[in-house]
Amino acid sequence: MSRVLLRGCKGHLSLKQTATFEEAAHAGLYDMSDMTDTQDTSAWKRHAPLITIVAVAIIGAVTLRDYLSFETLAANRESLEAFRDANYLVTAGLFMLAYVVIVGFSLPGATIATLTGGFLFGVFPGALFNVLAATIGATVIFLAARHGLGEKLAAKMDTSEGAVRKIKDGIDENQWSMLFLIRLVPAVPFFVANLVPALVGVPLYRFFVSTFLGIIPGGVVYTSVGAGLGEVFARGETPNLGIIFEPHILLPILGLCVLAMLPVILKAVRGKKGL
Repeated sequence: MSRVLLRGCKGHLSLKQTATFEEAAHAGLYDMSDMTDTQDTSAWKRHAPLITIVAVAIIGAVTLRDYLSFETLAANRESLEAFRDANYLVTAGLFMLAYVVIVGFSLPGATIATLTGGFLFGVFPGALFNVLAATIGATVIFLAARHGLGEKLAAKMDTSEGAVRKIKDGIDENQWSMLFLIRLVPAVPFFVANLVPALVGVPLYRFFVSTFLGIIPGGVVYTSVGAGLGEVFARGETPNLGIIFEPHILLPILGLCVLAMLPVILKAVRGKKGL
């Protein structure tokens, strides 16, 4: 295009002016090339954390599945207890670090890690260690997704119209309720609950607080199962990981789901009645 403009302008410019115009045009082209390279580099840096997480998750799913298992925990329980008794604080720190890595990189074994927390540290402080480490790991995924995709996608949703805009507005108006709901419902995969908020522009502090508080019920349940693993090991059995779906556990959690949705329900009722 710059050549076409040059041809059209050469008839009206002096030789010196034409040379100057050509130099400016070429300089502009070089700047555009440099800008493209910069944009490509920036895009790569923006997506690198999320790409790394996905790559490590795939590798971990293939290589670590047989190691991060209940059988591994059962086989090493005596060594783990001995190390904990000799180095309690170090064990707690290493355990939480390992849990953060497992969740942050979506590696297999998050449930086993929760059981291990209960087995090594009891319901308390085991539940606290589990919930805090899981929240930090979830935040790693959230930040990587928001940095790579979320900011641009949220901006596009803000400027969109129709159904997409209505969905975005609905989420914005009821963020706390929706965030607690996806944490409390056992059927929502943990990775999905970490990813979706990043893609709709949820603030970091809301994500962190809702994650920490929202996973406490399930975290306490599985930590308590882990705390009773000594008896399970003694009987040569495996823990009941489906306990969270039993009525005496599931019904209270569903009650919390209803409480989380109560503000949304009240808004809908008031809107229909014109209150």
